[in-house]
Amino acid sequence: VQLVESGGGLVQPGGSLRLSCAASGFTFRDYVMGWFRQGPGKEREFVAVISWTGNNAWYADSVKGRFTISRDNAKKTVSLQMTSLQAEDTAVYYCAASSRGMYDHNGITWFRPSAYDYWGQGTQVTASA
Repeated sequence: VQLVESGGGLVQPGGSLRLSCAASGFTFRDYVMGWFRQGPGKEREFVAVISWTGNNAWYADSVKGRFTISRDNAKKTVSLQMTSLQAEDTAVYYCAASSRGMYDHNGITWFRPSAYDYWGQGTQVTASA
């Protein structure tokens, strides 16, 4: 199993980046795909998640309206288009794959890192002047 992220880099505040994640070694269409990030000294936090078919997506409040998640099941890729980047978006960004259902007794599973089976190695995004 592999998840390989790409597209990170240094961008000025207000700029845009597009992250991509290429999957292999598992049945991609059977997994919900998410993006998480971890800033310096912070815990890993949920950014966005997209359903199996790509028809539904959920976002953290901090990125809603600025980030867009998408997937291509034929190419086995998931992307994160990021606009209006700010310094607080600086983090290592990870894509992840989950085989779990949407809910458990603690609420929506897909917002939690523990719900994900596979993780990429991460790609650094830095928004700085």
